[in-house]
Amino acid sequence: MVNVNSKVIAITGASSGIGEATARLLAHQGLRVVLGARRTDRLAAIASEIRDKGGVVEYRALDVTSLEDMQAFVEFAKARFGRLDVMVNNAGVRPFSKLEVLKIDEWNRMIDVNLRGVLHGIAAALPLFKQQHAGQFVNLASVGGHLVFPYAAVYCATKFAVRAISEGLRQESTDIRVTVISPGNTESEIGNTITDAEAAQWAAEFRTSIMPPDTIARAIAFAIEQPDDVDVNEILVRPIGQSG
Repeated sequence: MVNVNSKVIAITGASSGIGEATARLLAHQGLRVVLGARRTDRLAAIASEIRDKGGVVEYRALDVTSLEDMQAFVEFAKARFGRLDVMVNNAGVRPFSKLEVLKIDEWNRMIDVNLRGVLHGIAAALPLFKQQHAGQFVNLASVGGHLVFPYAAVYCATKFAVRAISEGLRQESTDIRVTVISPGNTESEIGNTITDAEAAQWAAEFRTSIMPPDTIARAIAFAIEQPDDVDVNEILVRPIGQSG
């Protein structure tokens, strides 16, 4: 059994929001974190601040839509620390719009990042976890993976799929833990990807209750810190007052 404080955690989408908050919290708790995202300038700044506070961190440019890039990210973590214990598949986008607007490029982007990115994370880390006979996936879904909202049909579809894939992986595994984290309204930059004015107005009205990303980071930390024979399968976290 690996001591929780020596675990190596890889986090995608770590340059802001939930990914950044998770990296900071876990590093503060003494875990070793490996950060991946496209914005390496942000990763460098976050890593510097973590190191200044005594944390152990590495980072690498990462595009989750590329399987080869994800595989290189996992190999990077293993090369730096000799193993990987947890893959946090966090990267996501949500450019809401009604289906009738036909923002097909945005549909495809959500499928590529939210769904294919998680599959790439699984494909990259699963062989290593099998070799180690241990490992944990923490896959970020959403309240939108439990309920369907107007303007969010494709986004919700990707998050429902993340939950389905995670449950399938859990059932197939005897020595690997699988956790789904489903956040409600959370402060992040992900809302900045909305290009449709009507959808942006709906999202602003819907997000009247909101949580800081540290809330979700603590939920992730809770799942990771459990004994290795305990698998926290799903955590759904909403701010008080969220209607859906």
